[in-house]
Amino acid sequence: MKSRMEQSEIVVGLDIGTTKVSAVVGEVDADGITILGVGNVPCRGLRKGIVANIDWTVRSIAEAIEAAQTMAGVEIRTVYAGVAGNHIRGQSSDGVVAVGGGEVTDVDVTRVLEGARAIPIDADRQILHALPREFTVDNQDGIRDPVGMSGVRLGVKVNLITAATSCVQNVVRCAERCGLTVADVVLEPLASAEAVLSEDEKEIGVAVIDIGGGTTDLLIYVDGGIAHASVIPAGGNNVTADLAAGLRTPMAEAERLKRNFGCALGRMVADDEEVEVPGVGGHPPRKVPRRVLSDIIEPRIEEIFAVIRKRIEDAGLLDQLAAGAVLTGGAVLMEGMSEFAEEILGMPVRLGVPVGMRGITQLVAGPQYATGVGLLHYGANQLREAREPRVVVESQPPPRQTAPRVTAPSRPDRRELSEDPVVEKRQGGRFWNWLRAAF
Repeated sequence: MKSRMEQSEIVVGLDIGTTKVSAVVGEVDADGITILGVGNVPCRGLRKGIVANIDWTVRSIAEAIEAAQTMAGVEIRTVYAGVAGNHIRGQSSDGVVAVGGGEVTDVDVTRVLEGARAIPIDADRQILHALPREFTVDNQDGIRDPVGMSGVRLGVKVNLITAATSCVQNVVRCAERCGLTVADVVLEPLASAEAVLSEDEKEIGVAVIDIGGGTTDLLIYVDGGIAHASVIPAGGNNVTADLAAGLRTPMAEAERLKRNFGCALGRMVADDEEVEVPGVGGHPPRKVPRRVLSDIIEPRIEEIFAVIRKRIEDAGLLDQLAAGAVLTGGAVLMEGMSEFAEEILGMPVRLGVPVGMRGITQLVAGPQYATGVGLLHYGANQLREAREPRVVVESQPPPRQTAPRVTAPSRPDRRELSEDPVVEKRQGGRFWNWLRAAF
């Protein structure tokens, strides 16, 4: 067991986003995760988180994997892929099972989660995750880990995350065309939360807002469990499109202006600041006040955060987010994002930077890498959970084999004990008959 836990394994997180593909390579051992390499390339094959051009997406994945392999010095064969998009849905479900033996085991937990997943869903959809909010044992609720507790009835409340089967299969197919095996498909905001949140924040209530290029993902933790998950079909690309139309400049130049000079809050921009805006169709570049950029950007950002606040209010969770909100994704790097979010959401807001790693962490020290690093954490947890059941199975059988012989013999044991004297008696009878006949 010790040697198995101490040996290291390579885990790769593949973040396939609307504007970029990131491959993060990490080495997982008993001490945690060590970042070995990162590959980050632009991507034009997705639209609002959904694969729109397989060839372009495959090309971007191959380039990102090649860059990550070269930096890390390892060969990548298996990845954990992230999935997002407006096709993601969240719904609540319950499950109840009877506990055998009077004590809750891992098998009982697995059974009750399978029962919660057994709900009718559309034929073109599949369940990505069954995320438990709380367990109940008999009449006691609010339990996080019921294993080992005494009871006769185990229940669970879960949030089921479903996705369009075709969208998930397209992500898997793109990775397979690059010679990769997808170990699991993970909801991207769930992965981001693994990288940037602390257990205290999950306990007192926190919202993870992942603003990507095509979509904005919302994930809410309350009392240590996931209480809400939803996707908003708007992101950083909408801001870029607004700038391109408002400034009459190409999309590539609008993206550059947004990254270098964009500000989400107009009053943070000085009146005398100017930027040069390239023309389109042969028109010469021109000088434009920087405040004009903010006047175009601010309404779109306000709209996104207003929708987020409405989603939180509709879920009835606005008053339960004591830890506020954490922003991740490349779009949140724009100046004034956290200040503007605090005003609209009415809660403290911070930028989410991946934590809990070693190695070349400076390569992933930004909110745009939260999903890729979170996929590493997810993969490490999967490996850890895969090891633990083996230890339990190896240690339990010996007591089960010896205990019946000491206390209450089973039926086969009684048959053996009852048959042996009969055989001895018959053998003894033949011997005495022979002795009498001989003498």
